[in-house]
Order: sequence, then C-alpha cells, then structure tokens
Amino acid sequence: MNTKIHNITSKRRPSRSLIATKKIKPDFWFLSKVEIREALEAQGYKVKEIRKVRYLKHQICISYINKQGGTCSGFFSYRIFWRWQNAVERLIKGCFSLKEWVLLNYTLQYEFSHYPYPGEMVDTINAALENRLCILKASTTNPDALTLAFLQVNQEEQIEKPLACIS
Repeated sequence: MNTKIHNITSKRRPSRSLIATKKIKPDFWFLSKVEIREALEAQGYKVKEIRKVRYLKHQICISYINKQGGTCSGFFSYRIFWRWQNAVERLIKGCFSLKEWVLLNYTLQYEFSHYPYPGEMVDTINAALENRLCILKASTTNPDALTLAFLQVNQEEQIEKPLACIS
C-alpha cells in the first residue's frame, strides 16, 4: 500500500479572525452568569439558570436549565457578548495610523463575512470604523495617505476583496 504523507497546513489558508490573529483573547475573560444569561436570551434561548461555563479558545461551552426545567448545553461564539463589541471598539480606537486602520478594517470585514454577528453590533462597529477613519484622515496632512496605506497593506498580504468602509 502506497501511503503518502501530506502537509495539510501548507495548503490551508491562515485564519484572519480576531482570535486567530491574537488581537482579542476571550478565553481569558470571566463572564458573569448574568452576562451569559442576557446574551443567550438575546439570541432567543429561554434560560432559567446557568449551570456550568467552560471557556475554550474560539467559543464558550454553556450548560443551562431552560424555562421548562430541562438541562441544555451548547457551544456559543464569543461574538454574541457585548464584551466582544467593547474589545473591538478598543481595537478601533487604538489605530493611530491609516495603515493600522486598513489592516483592522480588512480583518473585521473578514469577520463579518465568516462569523455570525448580531445586526446592531455590526452597525455599531462599522460606525466606529468610519468615525476613526474620519479622525485619521483629519490628522493626516497627505490627502492620498489612505491610498498609500491601502497599497502598502495590499503589497504585504494579498487582499482579495475591496474594503467595505472606504469611500
């Protein structure tokens, strides 16, 4: 039998999510049971009591009792929690150059296309991105600095689709 060892990791694209790029580390968060309950109820789950919470790198495992008294458990994305939105907004405020903003915007557009986000969270994050872009444009003396930043980022890593927030 002819077996061939394949290097799978060389064929896979590296993930560009905020967790994979280590910009946000939610597995070290301590979410209160009230926070967890509110997030689950906002997602449509009927939660009576939170039993057990297990933090994983990319998701959170929650065991809870529903309103009928049955025990339920599931894996949930950290993106359903408001703490995620606060962390993303801090990242946006931490962009001090147009190049940083372009990279973060690219990562966020990847996030929005690959992971489910609550609708109002997407709107809030996009508004924060646009506000930061306006601040960075106002503080830049070169009017073509955004184009230059985009071109620098584009040369470093191949961006396949255009940025959504640049007008």
